[in-house]
Amino acid sequence: MITIISLLLLGSLLPNLSFTASVKVRIVNGFEARPHSRPYMVSVQKNRRHVCGGFLISDQFVLTAAHCRDNTEILTVVAGVHDLSSSSENHVRIGVSTYNKPPEYNPDPKKPKISDLMILKLNKKVKLNNKIKTIPIPMTPVQIRVDTDCSVAGWGFVTNSGPPSPTLREANVKIIKNTDCAGGSCDGDSGGPLVCDNTAVGITAFVSFKSCNDPNLPSPHGVNI
Repeated sequence: MITIISLLLLGSLLPNLSFTASVKVRIVNGFEARPHSRPYMVSVQKNRRHVCGGFLISDQFVLTAAHCRDNTEILTVVAGVHDLSSSSENHVRIGVSTYNKPPEYNPDPKKPKISDLMILKLNKKVKLNNKIKTIPIPMTPVQIRVDTDCSVAGWGFVTNSGPPSPTLREANVKIIKNTDCAGGSCDGDSGGPLVCDNTAVGITAFVSFKSCNDPNLPSPHGVNI
């Protein structure tokens, strides 16, 4: 299910954040992204292990999924990385100072995942360069038309049984009707953006746990931003 929410929500969480824009987990049936072709992508990690994707919306704020963290976990963000297994990439690891979730988000697995998004404020501003950039998000609620070509990306599982991909993978997707939405990404890709026309318009937030590649289920589930 795709739920349209207003960026006024983000503004209420972070009144000092300004937006400049125009209009889990694994990528299944996708392909490896060209290294650093999505410089806004970050790996959200716990104990230096990838748990979710995320994306830079400014030089100090990352947008990801709320379910990627419980109320006690300490997360870090790795930017400027393509291959998580490589020690030669000049990636940047930054701590998180605050975790901001919408007040209506309910982590209860038996409850519908409403507003499953989270804003991470980094300990310091990341230096932007050709491998680390931000991606715009809509300044007002948007309704993406059915059959619009978009894309998703992440370091999640590439099959139902794993393992996760060490390199960033991406897949092209088409927007479907809300009434048809029922499933399709995999563990590890949560928190990554749904990108349409070079703008992040949604977040990979929840998937079918029975099958990440079910032909009867769309991919991915998400929450529009």
